[in-house]
Amino acid sequence: MSEISNSSQYIRDDQSIQDRINQVIGYFAEYNSVLLAFSGGVDSSTLAALACQALGDKAIAVTADSQTLPRAELELSKQTASSIGIRHIITPYNELEEPGFADNPMDRCYLCKSGMFRDLNRLAQELGCEIVADGTNASEITGHRPGHRAALECDVKTPFADLGITKQEIRKMAKFLGLSIWNKPQQACLSSRFPYGHTITEEGLLRVEAAEEFLQGLGIIQLRVRDYGNTARIEVATADLSNILKNRDVIVKKLKDLGYIYVTLDLEGFRSGSMNEAFL
Repeated sequence: MSEISNSSQYIRDDQSIQDRINQVIGYFAEYNSVLLAFSGGVDSSTLAALACQALGDKAIAVTADSQTLPRAELELSKQTASSIGIRHIITPYNELEEPGFADNPMDRCYLCKSGMFRDLNRLAQELGCEIVADGTNASEITGHRPGHRAALECDVKTPFADLGITKQEIRKMAKFLGLSIWNKPQQACLSSRFPYGHTITEEGLLRVEAAEEFLQGLGIIQLRVRDYGNTARIEVATADLSNILKNRDVIVKKLKDLGYIYVTLDLEGFRSGSMNEAFL
């Protein structure tokens, strides 16, 4: 009886996921073509796969190659777009040139996204795409979300948010679609590693990227290295705290070689958006 019950639950879950997929495909079917802001993460990859189903070669994925995008993420975006089968364009973008961005104000994300969406809108016009869309979901439209404000102001469509689709549902959809990145940890641009008001420089971004790459090489996947100038504050999932301590000596040496004087471990563990905690 239990096996039958479990089987019925799986069928209902699959049907619910398929319904959500059909909703997104139907959303795109209202348009002739779409240019997608594509990072290669779970949200944008799932959106790209569904746009491709709805519009075929009239769906184009565009990745903004910027100083705040880790090189590993750029390479992953190429691989993921290729596996989806969507046309993929990489366009240069330097958010450090956006007025005020490098000063790292609390609306930093708004300044970056406004400039990026402006460029994507221009590119969409050149390519003849009817709309620009991104993967913002219903779990991301509350709280401190200046990037979402930029999307609204720039008339960027947000199908997942518009349809009330959450992050958890998107992961299920990605798995259902066979996307290899369905369980990829959520990423944030490298500028999020710096406290508000601390100047963001290309050198600082490269240092944070190198530190995180080193820790990832130790098998730690979900992490952040928060940069306070002379001090690095390492955040990892609580399950990885022991791994950090086990490799304490090599981690300290590496990060000091990168220019940090103090290397610290946040005992509270990884949490997305921890830099906002000082303002809550």
